[in-house]
Amino acid sequence: MADSRIPVSQIALPLEPGAKAAPQRIVVGNANRAAVEALGDPDGWPFGTAILTGPPRAGKSLLGRWAGAQGIAVIDGADRLEETDLFHRWNAIQPGGSQAGGRLLLIADSRPWEIALPDLNSRLGGSLQLEIGDPDDAMAAQLVTAFAEQRGLSLADGAADYLVPRAERSFEALEHLIATVDRISLERQVPATMSVWRAALEALHGPEQQRLF
Repeated sequence: MADSRIPVSQIALPLEPGAKAAPQRIVVGNANRAAVEALGDPDGWPFGTAILTGPPRAGKSLLGRWAGAQGIAVIDGADRLEETDLFHRWNAIQPGGSQAGGRLLLIADSRPWEIALPDLNSRLGGSLQLEIGDPDDAMAAQLVTAFAEQRGLSLADGAADYLVPRAERSFEALEHLIATVDRISLERQVPATMSVWRAALEALHGPEQQRLF
């Protein structure tokens, strides 16, 4: 189990069976540090349950994989599950249940998550609520590097310093930006240097003087 007292900037995920590549890594920063620390200390969860929400591409499923490797039961896409089934899963880890003493992490994409079943709504309302926010500049810089590494893209020095102040500040937008840098670099058959970074930003957001962020 991770020690939440130790500051970390990345978490290595376990390899999938048969995988040959290096494990994926979760960047830890302002947007998700509180969630990471709570996931690393499940003994304090009310009713043994935590609910994780956040924006698209924020690494919720990756955090779920990490929690699952610690023996926590994880339901990714819990907001798409039949509510009566979810209620039974919650009951199972409560005292007297078939999995009493267990820990349950529910991952939801809906923001807010509207639950129609009154009994389920009241019980999950008392669970630990974890939400991933938007990355600040420091975390965005780490994400630029991490997304490039995942694609096998070699960025010239200074990429994060150039891109982050000019990029939209969200997980999804940063990932899309690096994918665009990669595409343009491949199309032009040139290294991913400033001319490619600039072209990617213009392709996504238009000329710099017209941007609102």
